[in-house]
Amino acid sequence: MGDQHESPPTSRQEGPNGREIMTSLDDGMERAVEALIDEVTETQPQAFPDPSGLRGRVAIVTGGSSGIGRAIALELARCGAHIGFCFLDDGGPSRRAAQTVAGELRQAEVRTYFRACDVRESRDVRAFVAEVHSELGGIHILVNNAGIGRDRALWRMEDHEWEAVVRTNLDGAFFFTRAVAPFMRAQEYGKIVNITSVHGIRVEFGLANYAASKAGLIGLTRSAAVELGSKNINVNAVAPGYIRTTRLTAGVPPEILDQAREESALGRLGDPQDVAGAVLFLVSEAARHITGAVLPVDGGYLL
Repeated sequence: MGDQHESPPTSRQEGPNGREIMTSLDDGMERAVEALIDEVTETQPQAFPDPSGLRGRVAIVTGGSSGIGRAIALELARCGAHIGFCFLDDGGPSRRAAQTVAGELRQAEVRTYFRACDVRESRDVRAFVAEVHSELGGIHILVNNAGIGRDRALWRMEDHEWEAVVRTNLDGAFFFTRAVAPFMRAQEYGKIVNITSVHGIRVEFGLANYAASKAGLIGLTRSAAVELGSKNINVNAVAPGYIRTTRLTAGVPPEILDQAREESALGRLGDPQDVAGAVLFLVSEAARHITGAVLPVDGGYLL
């Protein structure tokens, strides 16, 4: 005896000339399922004339006066987002850099609000977030970019070197995320991107404070994604490798940068614009179904 196969259940209908037409009940079930899916319109991705969907949105970028932060702010402004950015006031050059970025943003014909803000101080962070909301009319995007490094072998690392890095890189991101969460939850919309680092994934000598802060930022990203996801808030991270023209690589010995270039699959260092492009993707509607992810922008350094 050969194998026996069950035929799907069928129904009989009378067709032209009195012939019976066999109709699979499975086909009917499939149509019913498709009709049910079509009814759930609120989960369907929407087509936007502007693929980024950012025009008129309000974005906060921490550490936005130079390097990666500046590139991110300008890229979001190019897509029509209004920008609130903060910077660390450590003297005249930092204030002049902030004024320059503000001028560049205004040339993009978007509204901007900026001031010095110490991301390590929760009261200052709450005040800044409230000011951006009031001045620019909302908060839809947060990019936690502010970060510093104080490299030293861990047995020689001073308390203040550990605390400054962890409080800036990790505490600052937590304070800002906590401050924007009520606004984003109320409107049931938000995009948060944390700028972590490949050194939060792959460590190197002398980076105990920096690596710990950036690894912690990855944990914060995933936790926030879980806690805020039910309110349609996406939380992701970008992990840059060695990026040219940033403060964090300005003091890196040339031999380290040469080694990083050699270990990169693409054989080059990155540019702040490379990071800005990744952030733009993650805050756009193209990434509406991505959350809790860590996107390396390292030229293949982690491979």
